[in-house]
Amino acid sequence: MRWALVKVSLAVTVMVVLAFALPLGMVIKEMARDRAFSNAERQAATIGPTLTVTTERKMLERAVESTPAGAVGRMAVHIPASGELGSVPLEIGIRRAAARDLDTVRRIGRASITEVSGGSALLQPTAIGTGQIAVVEIYVPEGEVSNGVTTAWLVLAGVGLALIVGSVAVADRLGVRMVQPAQRLAGAAHELGEGRLGARVPEEGPPELRSAAVAFNSMADQVVQLLANERELAADLSHRLRTPLTVLRLNAASLGESAAAEQTRAAVAQLEREVDTIIRTARQAKPQTAANSPGAGCDVSEVVRERMAFWSALAEDEGRKVRLAGVDRPVRIPVARPELAAALDALLGNVFRHTAEGTAFSVDVHNGDDAVIVLVSDAGPGIADPAAALARGNSGARVGSTGLGLDIVRRVAEATGGDVRIGRSVLGGTEVRIWIGLDPRESARDDRRRASGGGVRRRRRASARR
Repeated sequence: MRWALVKVSLAVTVMVVLAFALPLGMVIKEMARDRAFSNAERQAATIGPTLTVTTERKMLERAVESTPAGAVGRMAVHIPASGELGSVPLEIGIRRAAARDLDTVRRIGRASITEVSGGSALLQPTAIGTGQIAVVEIYVPEGEVSNGVTTAWLVLAGVGLALIVGSVAVADRLGVRMVQPAQRLAGAAHELGEGRLGARVPEEGPPELRSAAVAFNSMADQVVQLLANERELAADLSHRLRTPLTVLRLNAASLGESAAAEQTRAAVAQLEREVDTIIRTARQAKPQTAANSPGAGCDVSEVVRERMAFWSALAEDEGRKVRLAGVDRPVRIPVARPELAAALDALLGNVFRHTAEGTAFSVDVHNGDDAVIVLVSDAGPGIADPAAALARGNSGARVGSTGLGLDIVRRVAEATGGDVRIGRSVLGGTEVRIWIGLDPRESARDDRRRASGGGVRRRRRASARR
């Protein structure tokens, strides 16, 4: 927009300058020409009284030399022969005009201007005492005709250039006043889109942009307020779960010391921790899924073993075969431990919830150079529409499903630059692949630790994708 305004201003100013400067320059040129020939007419008129009195050469020569034009050799007087026997034409001064031009002026009796070598000549007819017509010739050099024209053109060009520069400068300043508020508005919109909710725009500039800034700031305030309301609502709803959880914990305490009782009490304790985590996260300004510091994160092998130990008791009760692979050595990932545990519980819970008793399942961990893959597979009926299953809130009309489990898994993976994919497992059912990206610096430290601990073979990413 800024350069568009400058170009428009430049074009308009140039057209205006040309429209006025060219005609004015032509007028100045004509004025200089008229001034030069008017001065020549005055010079010619000074010799007229002498011609009416006498036609003697000596007297006429003295009269011609007394004039400014005659003194510099620019005046000539042409007197025709008197018609008496033996009379000859009389010429005083240097003749530059052609003889036919002189005859033409005598015949028409009117002053004329003719082109001669080096300039022009004014031919002025004058009656003499004999009744004949003498012609007074005044030579006007070319430099006198155009005297002052070059200076006038230079002045006009300087004034026009100054007008153009001034117009461009003013247009540029006006463009800056219009463009800067628009740039600030665009920058604040990008910042708000990136999650910096404190982005605001100064309410200044042209009225239209000022109105846009006011509307943007109002919108940003409403977004912040809506997010705050959502966080408080999530915290309040989670807080309401504490009462039934307290009842469950008290009832679980009275179940005795059996394995099922211990499993129930562990599940209630975990549920209480998850509710507390939800409340704390909901009250934060911006929840964080990935670890914030390089040293944070967790050991994926340890978390998988822990959660499989929890779910193995239920799998044994339902007669399910369980296979666990790739968890024989530590593998650190940039994901907080509670987040990874929640993702694994969501996937394993889906296996128990949506497959029949006795259906086998497996969990495999593959460690690559720049990523860790966690595969959760089962021998169930599979998922007919994987894309719809990954959509947040899509429960597929299944009883007891909220459609948020896979969304939790997806957010954990995407927080590290990874993703989640659903396909067909080697067991014949569903395979959920969690691709977790690794920090290159953390991966290099792990490689050094593995090399110093016995030179365990590194797997390549290609093998991790299998």
